[in-house]
Amino acid sequence: MVRNTGSRPVADTPQPWQMLLLATTGFTLCFWAWALLAPLGPRLRDDLDLSSFEQSLVVAVPVVVGALGRIPAGALTDRWGARRVFPLVAALTILPVLYLGHLADSLAEVLAGGFLLGLGGTAFAVGVPFVNAWYPPARRGVALGIFGIGTGGTALSAFTTVQLADAVGRAFPFDLVAGCLAVYAGVAWFLLRDRPGRATAAGSLFSRTALAMRTAATWQLAFLYAVSFGGFVAFSVYLPTYLTRAYELGRSDAALRTAGFVVLAVAMRPVGGWLSDRTQPIPVLTASYGLVSVCALLAAFEADLVPVGTAAFFGMAAGLGAGSGAVFALVARLVPAERVGSVTGVVGAAGGLGGFFPPLVMGTVDSVAHDYTWGFILLAVTATGAGALAATAVRRRARATAGT
Repeated sequence: MVRNTGSRPVADTPQPWQMLLLATTGFTLCFWAWALLAPLGPRLRDDLDLSSFEQSLVVAVPVVVGALGRIPAGALTDRWGARRVFPLVAALTILPVLYLGHLADSLAEVLAGGFLLGLGGTAFAVGVPFVNAWYPPARRGVALGIFGIGTGGTALSAFTTVQLADAVGRAFPFDLVAGCLAVYAGVAWFLLRDRPGRATAAGSLFSRTALAMRTAATWQLAFLYAVSFGGFVAFSVYLPTYLTRAYELGRSDAALRTAGFVVLAVAMRPVGGWLSDRTQPIPVLTASYGLVSVCALLAAFEADLVPVGTAAFFGMAAGLGAGSGAVFALVARLVPAERVGSVTGVVGAAGGLGGFFPPLVMGTVDSVAHDYTWGFILLAVTATGAGALAATAVRRRARATAGT
């Protein structure tokens, strides 16, 4: 559609909400693909005769690859724009999804497919600078929080993967996701638009990434996001295994309870962004990490799942979700627009890596001690440290940035 300006027709500029909806949809689908292996962890353990550590490795490999891939994805988005990068990421993710659904029959093949499946996790670093450019500073916290609802793709996976595999066939969930990604890649190619006049980063991918890594604020934000989003990812991929091992739940029951955890965490992400817009990100972060710390200590006792255990996990879900939203509200305040993609790549990578190690730690603790207590104690200590960092060094940096 065009409008006549008197001299030449000019394409109508899309509305920000339309671009936010498209980006959130793509992020959701890519995360759905990224999380396909996690609900199947117990089944893969039985089918492939895996140890606890091997099972943890299977579900963690896509996480770490998706995390590290965000660094170049964010830098490329700063330069090329999400208009090109988003459809490309969605289209390429189809390949490992189909491979895992139809060809992977051994541990080595599943790990190889999981490695490539990590590409879906890079969509986060594509969408954040895209959404950031379409919204003014006063509304970026809630806009980025709404975009973060796309992490609910892991809930889609938790709700549907095991059930569809049991009802239709092992390959069907993978075929369904591949089809959705193909449709989205085509739609995004024709409809997605970068904001006119957006700031474009200069220099090579390496120089822009190096500049982001030399910035102290990047590493502080990276640590905060590694705790909040990393904790969310860790639970979304390992909670089915934990519930079947610690509480002897059935696979479907564990998957549905995990989906409830994910849904609450996802719902709290825009709440954290909204609260950060209305007040400041720092109080939201300190309160979120405090809640996570208390609930992690409560979970360490492995009390009855109903009601104490459920309350502890829901409390952690709320804290991790709100904290994730608040971190990127803070990114929008501390980072120049033309560098948001590069910084988001590093911060997002830290978040993904934060989700890589806890499943391995939990699997190792279970193999050695047959008990998960120390895993939750480590989470409580780490969350306390993140709250202290937000309340001190990051608060000082935020005040200095506001002053300039």
